[in-house]
Amino acid sequence: MFAAIGGASIALALVLILFVFSKPTRDYAIDVDPIKDSQNLFSTSRVTVANIGRLPITNILVSYGGNDNKSSERIASLLPGEKVLLSPPESSPLKSVTVTADQGLDITKGYRTPIKIPGMMGS
Repeated sequence: MFAAIGGASIALALVLILFVFSKPTRDYAIDVDPIKDSQNLFSTSRVTVANIGRLPITNILVSYGGNDNKSSERIASLLPGEKVLLSPPESSPLKSVTVTADQGLDITKGYRTPIKIPGMMGS
């Protein structure tokens, strides 16, 4: 009987901890995840931009680092928890991505490459 109560207490504590830590702690926060994946014959790239804050973010500028007018794009707004998946233009150097927004956010991240697993497609 005591084991069941102890197990239920541990489960409740775990749920409460996960609930507390899954909530955003800042009003304005953005996550940027640029990925480039080089295959044998071609290369793909994508950038995920997510609002991980508590309030909406507006006037988001994503700059891919190129020198032409296609090297950046705007996102009008992102609601909390919302994310968008973007494809950089072919002329992008694929070195880093800079994301700015009206709320004072300014984040620059380099592209990451996924781990290749032997035997999997694209490895």
